[in-house]
Amino acid sequence: MAGGGFVGGDGGRSYEGGVTVFVVFTCLAAAMGGLLFGYDLGISGGVTSMESFLSKFFPSVYHKMKNESAGQNQYCKFDSQLLTLFTSCLYIAALVASFFASSVTRKFGRKISMFVAGLVFLMGSVLNGVANNIVLLIIGRLLLGIGVGFANQSVPVYLAEMAPTKIRGALNMGFQMAITIGILVAGLVNFGTVKIKGGYGWRISLALAAVPSLMMTLAAVFLPDTPNSILERGHPEKAKKMLQKIRGTDNVDEEFQDLLNATEVANRVENQWINITQPRYRPQLIICFLVPFFQQLTGINVIMFYAPVLFMTLGFGNEASLMSSVITGGVNVVATLVSIFTVDKFGRRILFLQGGVQMIICQIAVGVMIGKEFGVSGEGSFSKGEANWILFFVCAYVAAFAWSWGPLGWLVPSEICPLEIRSAGQAINVSVNMLFTFLIGQVFLTMLCHLKFGLFFFFAGFVIIMTIFITFFLPETKNVPIEEMNRVWKAHWFWGKYIPDEAVTHGRQDRAA
Repeated sequence: MAGGGFVGGDGGRSYEGGVTVFVVFTCLAAAMGGLLFGYDLGISGGVTSMESFLSKFFPSVYHKMKNESAGQNQYCKFDSQLLTLFTSCLYIAALVASFFASSVTRKFGRKISMFVAGLVFLMGSVLNGVANNIVLLIIGRLLLGIGVGFANQSVPVYLAEMAPTKIRGALNMGFQMAITIGILVAGLVNFGTVKIKGGYGWRISLALAAVPSLMMTLAAVFLPDTPNSILERGHPEKAKKMLQKIRGTDNVDEEFQDLLNATEVANRVENQWINITQPRYRPQLIICFLVPFFQQLTGINVIMFYAPVLFMTLGFGNEASLMSSVITGGVNVVATLVSIFTVDKFGRRILFLQGGVQMIICQIAVGVMIGKEFGVSGEGSFSKGEANWILFFVCAYVAAFAWSWGPLGWLVPSEICPLEIRSAGQAINVSVNMLFTFLIGQVFLTMLCHLKFGLFFFFAGFVIIMTIFITFFLPETKNVPIEEMNRVWKAHWFWGKYIPDEAVTHGRQDRAA
C-alpha cells in the first residue's frame, strides 16, 4: 500500500440495474440546492463593491474608498469588520442550522430538509431586497444562512444515496456544479445591475436570490425520497419499490439486502453523535472534519467572496473588477465539468493531488507578483499586462479548486459514512465548512491589510499540508458501494487498526445467508 494506501478503487461489487432517466433527472433537480449557496457566494462580493450599497449601509467604508490619501495603501482599502460581518454572518447561521437539519433529515427525510432550505432562503432573499437598514439586512442574511445550512446538509446525502455506485461521483458533483453556476450567474447579475441608474441595482442583485430558492422549494415538493431514508423511517416495501424504480430493474435484492442490513444497524443506534465518536468510526470522523477544514483553507472563498473587492484592491476599475469575477466564475463552471467527467474514471485521489499542486503554484505566483508591485507599503498599481497575468493565475487556481477540493470536499464526506452515522457525519462536514467559511470571511480583509501579499503564501502553505494529508490518509473510494466502504478503511495502512473484523465480514455473511 505504497503512497498511503491507494486501495478499494476498482474492487467494488456491482449491483443489478443501470442508470435510469428517472434517477438522472431526480439528481439534477435535487442538485439545484447548490444554486442557493453558489448564488450567495457570488453575489456578496459584487454587492459590497457597489458604491450605492456602500454609501447606504457602510458609509465609513465608502468614504475611505473614495478618499485618495486613504486609497494609497491598496491592502487596507476595504478593511471593515461590519462589512465582512454582512458577508460572513450567513455562515454562522448555516453552522447552527446544520445541527437542526441533521435531526430533520434523519427523522423526516431528505426532501423535507430541502423544502425547508428553499422556503427559508426565499424569505431571506425577499428581506434583503427590501432592506432599508443594516438590521434588516443582517436578519435577511441569517435567514439565507439557515437555508444554506439545510440545503448543504441534505442535498449531498440525497445525491449519494440515489446515485448508482458507478456514477455516484458524477451525480453527486451536480451539487458543486450548481454552486459554480450560481456563482457565475451572480457575477453576471452584478455586472448588469451595477450599471442601473438610480443606485438600486444592489437590491435587484440581492432579491434575485428568490429565483433559485423558488426552484429548490418546488423541486423538493415533487422529488421522491431516497430508499435509505424510506427504510430508515420503517417502510420496507415502499423503499424496495423506490429502489426498483431508480435502478430500472426488479432485481434489486442484493442492494436492498445491504440497505436493510445498514438500516438495522442504524436503528440500533440511539444517538448518532455519541456513536460517531467510537473508535470504529474514527476515519469517518476525522475525514468529515479535516476535509471541509482544509477546503476552506485553500483560500478559495477569498476569491469567491471578494473577487470584485480583491480585483479593485489590485487596481482594477469597478466595472473591470466585476468583469474579472465573471471570468473566474466561467472558469469555475467549465473546470467543474472536467471533474464530473473524470471523477468516476480516474478516482478521487488523483484529482485531489493534481489540483493541490496547481493551486500551490498559482498562489505563490500571485503572491510574488503582488509583493513585487505593491511591496509592504501597499503603494503601486499593475500595468495592463501584469493585471492580465494576475487574472490568468487566479483563473488557473480557480480551475484547480473546481476539479479537486471544490466538488470532492462535498462528495467524499457524503459517501464514506455508513447509514448509522451519515446524518451526523454530514452535519459535521457542513458545520466545519460553515465555521471556517465564517472565520475566513470575517478576517480576510483584515488579514489582507496586515499580511499583505504574504496572505497568498499563508494559504499556499495550507494547501501543501492538505496535499500531504491526502497522499497518506485518504484511500480511493470510487466504484465502492456506500454500504461496503468499511473494507476500504480496513485495508488502509493507518485506518485499518480502527476497523473491527466484524464490520467488514458482517455484510458478507448476511448476504450469504
